[in-house]
Amino acid sequence: MWRITCKTHSAEIDLKHCLIPITVFAGIIAVSSAAYIYYGLYDIGADAPHWFVTTQLIETLRERSIEVRARDIETPNLKDLQLALKGAAHYDAMCMGCHLAPGVRNTEIRLGLYPKPPDLSKAHVDPKAAFWVVKHGIKMTGMPAWGKSHDDNALWSIVAFLNRLPEMTPQEYKAIVAKAQAGNETTPMEAHGEAQDAHGHGHSHASPKHQENGTHSH
Repeated sequence: MWRITCKTHSAEIDLKHCLIPITVFAGIIAVSSAAYIYYGLYDIGADAPHWFVTTQLIETLRERSIEVRARDIETPNLKDLQLALKGAAHYDAMCMGCHLAPGVRNTEIRLGLYPKPPDLSKAHVDPKAAFWVVKHGIKMTGMPAWGKSHDDNALWSIVAFLNRLPEMTPQEYKAIVAKAQAGNETTPMEAHGEAQDAHGHGHSHASPKHQENGTHSH
């Protein structure tokens, strides 16, 4: 019969003798973890940040999960200006409260979210990853699965709009959203030009609490 052994300090020890301390250690970890959860020692509150190691683990899990599932997604023509215009209305209604907009530094709901949603008015995103996240959401983050209530065309319109968002001024954002909400056929680029004219005359349509200097404090 085969004899499986392991070596510790150059001495041969039966495998079962190696497994005993490993099994005991694993049992202690399992029981301790169960007690930690059962007795409510973990603070589930959104105002209690994760440990550093927990944060790193979750972020790695999230990024790899999204990357693997989004890699084969086929991207439509995101340069379609009408698609981006449609996305402007969706973004302002569905996304701005958490992911902000040009000139908006914070919102009441964003202040209480953990983990903090990315500021998409300043971040360029990968279109495939963005579409997957918008459609499927992310567990335990507050990011909903908009695919439950919107078709793919509507979701791609948001992604098309996101491609332009970081380059917009607050006035340009307001003008494009206003055009989209009114159902006007003016393209985002035409609205972009009109917004620049308004900006040149010193007019701003942003409310005080949405201005850079008038936001909620942390």
